Amino acid sequence: MPRAVALSPHLDDAAFSCGGTLARLAQAGWEVTVCTAFTRSVPNPSGFALACQLDKGLPAEADYMAIRRAEDAAACRRLGARPLWLPFAEAPHRGYADARALFGPVRRDDAIAPLLGRALADVFCPRPDLVLAPQAVGGHVDHVQLVLAARAAVPESLPVLWWTDFPYSARPQSHPAQPFAAAMRALSERAVEGDMAARHAACAAYATQLGFQFGGAAGLARALAEAGAVERLRAQGAVPASPALAG
Repeated sequence: MPRAVALSPHLDDAAFSCGGTLARLAQAGWEVTVCTAFTRSVPNPSGFALACQLDKGLPAEADYMAIRRAEDAAACRRLGARPLWLPFAEAPHRGYADARALFGPVRRDDAIAPLLGRALADVFCPRPDLVLAPQAVGGHVDHVQLVLAARAAVPESLPVLWWTDFPYSARPQSHPAQPFAAAMRALSERAVEGDMAARHAACAAYATQLGFQFGGAAGLARALAEAGAVERLRAQGAVPASPALAG
């Protein structure tokens, strides 16, 4: 059975961005793992970290990340994938103090990328047949750090499909940054006809995020319909031939 590992910064990014492709791989008999980097529960959050859960309608005493991990497990079931959660804290717990900082430069004291890279080396053993990872479109620091870690940890001979970060890719006016654009343009584009119904079902499982990201379930449906079923990725290396990756 061929194996694919999707590297997701947060508990929703892979499903939002390439859920249709992941579902098609699973339907074609691939073993699909969604490995999410930043999933650690942090007790007694404060400041911006606390605000990030209060603005989702959750009380201060709630374990926000435990709720999100449960959502991710449900989303993965809808994709036919299994979740794998790495124990790293999101950017608001690493000194990024407001929304502007999340999309600004990586802090000099944010040394998460080497730690994440070592964790990914373990994830890649045994070696998968394909990795899917973000391009960091939009410039969110957690996405950027994961790309840096993946570029260091992925063996040169291991093929990678770099997915386009959604919904940031649909909002170029508010999230124009593409820190790895030059490297990505050097790779060939792969347009995959994803399973749109499975992607929608998986995205809908992230109930805590729908209002914030899309204005609710109806907004999610509209955003996905506007995006369409084709998921655009950049191919690095010899991507395995599979009907699941056809355009």
